[in-house]
Amino acid sequence: YVLVGSMLFGMFFGAGNLIFPVHMGQAAGSQMVPATLGFLITGIGLPFLGIVAMGISGSSGLADLTSRVHPAYAKFVTVLLYLTIGPAFALPRTATVSYQIGMAPYVGSGSATMALTVFTLLFFLAALAFSLKPSKILVWIGKILNPLFLVFLAMLIVTAFSAPMGEVSTAAVQADYASHAFFKGFTEGYNTMDALASLAFGIIVVRTLRDLGVDTPGSIAWGTVKAGFISVLLMGVIYSCLAYIGTTSIGQYPLSANGGIALAQVASYYFGSFGAVLL
Repeated sequence: YVLVGSMLFGMFFGAGNLIFPVHMGQAAGSQMVPATLGFLITGIGLPFLGIVAMGISGSSGLADLTSRVHPAYAKFVTVLLYLTIGPAFALPRTATVSYQIGMAPYVGSGSATMALTVFTLLFFLAALAFSLKPSKILVWIGKILNPLFLVFLAMLIVTAFSAPMGEVSTAAVQADYASHAFFKGFTEGYNTMDALASLAFGIIVVRTLRDLGVDTPGSIAWGTVKAGFISVLLMGVIYSCLAYIGTTSIGQYPLSANGGIALAQVASYYFGSFGAVLL
C-alpha cells in the first residue's frame, strides 16, 4: 500500500503542484496559514474523495462511473476530463515548468524559444517512452522517480527551514489575501487539477492493486482508501512546506510572476548554480 500510495503521489504531484503553493505563499504573506488550510481542502481533500469514490464504486473506469448518470453524459464528461488533464491544460505545463526552473536560468533571451521547443520535444519523447509500458508504472513512478523526487525536494525544504530567508509574521500580504485568505487559498487549490485527475487515476490504483493480488471488492475499496491516504498525506506536508518557503522568500525577493520563477530563485539562493540542477 505504501508503494501504491507512492505511485499515486507521483502521478498527482505534477508541475502545478510544485509551483502553485510557492506562489500562494508569496502572495499570502503573513496570512499563509489560513490560505494553506483552504488550499489543502481542494488540493488534497477533493482528490482523496475522487480516489475513494472510484474504489468503493466498483467501477471499471471513469466512463463506467459516470454512465450511472446517463451514457451520453459519460462520454461527454470522460472526453472533456481527459482533454483538461491532458493536452488542453495540465500536460503542457509539465514541460514548461521543468524548463523554467531547470533550464531557463542558463539560456539567453535570444534563444529561449528554440531552447524551449527542443526541451519540450525531448521531454515528451522521454514521457512517451515511459508511457508505452503501462505495466511498469508502479516500478518507474513508485520505486524510482517519486523517491528520487522526494529526496531532492527534501534537501531544499530542510535547508529552507533551517535557514529561512525571512519571517512569516512580517511578510507583506497581497490584496487578494488581505481579508479572505482562506477562501482565496480554497480556490487556488483547484488549479492543481487533482480533483479532476483523481477520477482518471483511481482506476489505475484499482488495476495496480488487482495486479498485486487484491481482488475482492471490499479489499480493493479499502486498498484505494489506504493508498489515497498515503498520497494525500505526502501532498499535504509538501504543500505546507512549499507555502512556507514561498512566504519566507519575500524576505529576499519581490513577488514573482509565477511559482516556477520563485522556486528557481529559492534554489539559487541556497545552492547557487547547483540549485537549478537540483530542481
